[in-house]
Amino acid sequence: MVTIVDINANTPLRPRHPEKVNRPDSVSPAKPSWIRVKAPTTRGYADTRNIVRENGLVTVCEEAGCPNIGECWDKKHATFMIMGDTCTRACAFCNVKTGMPAALDAGEPEHVAEATFKLGLAHVVVTSVDRDDLADGGAAHIAATIRAIRAKCATTTIEVLTPDFLRKDGALELVVAAKPDVFNHNLETVPSRYLSVRPGARYFHSIRLLQRVKEIDPTIFTKSGIMVGLGEQRHEVLQVMDDLRSAEVDFLTIGQYLQPTKKHHAVMSFVTPEEFSNYETVAYTKGFLMVSASPLTRSSHHAGEDFTKLKAARDALAR
Repeated sequence: MVTIVDINANTPLRPRHPEKVNRPDSVSPAKPSWIRVKAPTTRGYADTRNIVRENGLVTVCEEAGCPNIGECWDKKHATFMIMGDTCTRACAFCNVKTGMPAALDAGEPEHVAEATFKLGLAHVVVTSVDRDDLADGGAAHIAATIRAIRAKCATTTIEVLTPDFLRKDGALELVVAAKPDVFNHNLETVPSRYLSVRPGARYFHSIRLLQRVKEIDPTIFTKSGIMVGLGEQRHEVLQVMDDLRSAEVDFLTIGQYLQPTKKHHAVMSFVTPEEFSNYETVAYTKGFLMVSASPLTRSSHHAGEDFTKLKAARDALAR
């Protein structure tokens, strides 16, 4: 028997963020002049987009609505987002789709490696959605992607931006065993804002995750970042710096939160470039090897150049 389903063209598509549909709109202040970016129109941007499409890949640049996509893709820099385009978490700041993800694509690690090769990346950043539906949170898939890139692009350095693997015993160890050059896990905000901004996560679990990486393999660089403009206080940002240094984190990023849609958390304030510069100065005095703090700083923005500086800073300390 054949069942014919008549799909009406007027049937509404499933919303990108179903859990936010019934929330009231959140109004943010107008963006200041220092937030403006150019629209992506260059040949380099188009070439990067084509390589991403040809390999059937997802990038966090697009999914998260990154303001730096034009600049990065023009240079053929892209951050690959693996394990699908649908996240099992529903953070109030994030533009990535929420829902039940599809099964993992076993061929994805090879596709990422191929795209890395075609783009000629000296440094590649791989991130992922949260996969709370998987027993290991996707750790084995992340590790497989690291190994595939190593096999295809032996000289490329690899940075991973991972989920928190909450309640996934042994997951972190799988990723660390694959030996990425940089292990990044973002705290996203100060602990007092977790309930409203990042309710599915636990601040001190994330701190411990980063600390554990150093305990397992001290040679791996560790990195974390937060957004500001979510209602935090200055003293809370400074406390986050201290917490990260207690976990021996090497690299700190601080950027301005930008509201993806009116259903997401409102921007509570726009931090000035001068305030970002001050945060950077203070962070260096606390012992970070590398700090990037500016309105448009994002985890993978200038990641290759920053890795070179990070390595040089460690080498200088060893002399």
